[in-house]
Amino acid sequence: MQHDFKDLIHIFEQCFFQTFNTQLIKGGDEPLYSPADEKCGYHQIIFAHGYYASALHEISHWCMAGNARRLLEDFGYWYMPDGRNAEQQKIFEQVEIKPQAIEWAFCIATGKKFNVSADNLNGATPDTLAFKENVYQQVQQYLDNGFPSRAQQFIDALAHFYHIALPLNINQFDFIEKITDEEIITDV
Repeated sequence: MQHDFKDLIHIFEQCFFQTFNTQLIKGGDEPLYSPADEKCGYHQIIFAHGYYASALHEISHWCMAGNARRLLEDFGYWYMPDGRNAEQQKIFEQVEIKPQAIEWAFCIATGKKFNVSADNLNGATPDTLAFKENVYQQVQQYLDNGFPSRAQQFIDALAHFYHIALPLNINQFDFIEKITDEEIITDV
């Protein structure tokens, strides 16, 4: 199955432009949410380099942001770039659980593989398995209690476009981790 960011732009526009005056925009190095201002009459979700996964991730943040947050650049959230220490990484992961759970659902609705992102290549080594478990638990909560309304609307639109059966269910979310020989510890 082909995954083209231009399809995401079109689907997003069909879902949200008229109601929320927001467009999904292919950007450069760094993603950014930019609210409408005197230079641009519409809100912009700018994703990195035309990367499909970046677009899904940035949309997931937008789907969680309330009315007031959507009037602030990058929703007014704290962000510390790659290179975080262990304490900073824990804070980062706590705020990323819900958006990454939504992103994972977007991936399922598009038939694309999801990769949890601790986003800290040059800092403290994150516990990726524990983080993925937290994201997985949040997915389960969303499946049980409902996704945020804009997230559900986008899941529905993606599933329709990519011919994925709805409703999503937990069996579609693969949590199995592959373990390499080097990671197996045995007593000798």
